[in-house]
Amino acid sequence: MSAADIYRPSLGERAGEGAMTLLLVLSCAAIFLPLILTFYLSAFDEQMIVFPPRGYTLAWYSQIQAKFGAAIWTSLRIALAAVALSLLVGIPAGIGLQRYRFRGRDALSTFLLSPLTVPGIAIGLAIYVLAIWVEENTGVTLAGSLRLLILAHVLICMPWVVRLCLAGLSNHERTTEEAAASLGANPLMVIWRVTLPAMRPGIIAGALFAFIISFENLEINLFLVAPGMNTLSVAVLQYLGYHIDPLVAAVAVVQIVVVGAALMLLDRFVRIGQAIR
Repeated sequence: MSAADIYRPSLGERAGEGAMTLLLVLSCAAIFLPLILTFYLSAFDEQMIVFPPRGYTLAWYSQIQAKFGAAIWTSLRIALAAVALSLLVGIPAGIGLQRYRFRGRDALSTFLLSPLTVPGIAIGLAIYVLAIWVEENTGVTLAGSLRLLILAHVLICMPWVVRLCLAGLSNHERTTEEAAASLGANPLMVIWRVTLPAMRPGIIAGALFAFIISFENLEINLFLVAPGMNTLSVAVLQYLGYHIDPLVAAVAVVQIVVVGAALMLLDRFVRIGQAIR
């Protein structure tokens, strides 16, 4: 007689397994059903979203460049600049907060991560008011400038870089760095050859999350974009004010596919999941 024949799960255990299975199915449905419906809407051959559609087409995807090409390019420039600046600040900050103990360390960590706790619309309004105040008192034009928009995006991207760099170092033994130093490596060489390779999953994950946060941001962009300068999120919102067609669904599908492909490709090489546990 096998162990499976001896042990029989009780009614409560079977009910618990059934509840967990149902919860898993509902969770998967909540995640994937909106994605499937978005793709379905993007294929409607209608000038307005009506159901059932008279037919299906992929022609909406060919209009993305014409309608939103300039906005996409602006969003890409802002996101790439914000990621680069966030990495320049976030990587040293992550190393310092994880490897060193100094007065004010907790306060500095709270300060760097605080934008995660503030609503984006409040950050956007505060930066806009500050820009107007600076312009009135110094004559320096900030409101509506690309540099202000990039700095605002750095503010919301940097906490992700810092947090994931900290996570990337949390499971790394410092003994390897001490061993390198004992063999004659100077501090900069230890960081370059030992610390940064150990942080690589966290750095790449932080850069990816920062790029997504910047590229998709709407609240800050609403306050800080200037006339004639549109980001993709603002352009889509303005488009929805006058059109109710499947083009926006097509834009959403392209973004989902690109981000999903990037996540899978990067995880294959750097194991991003290890850095965000």
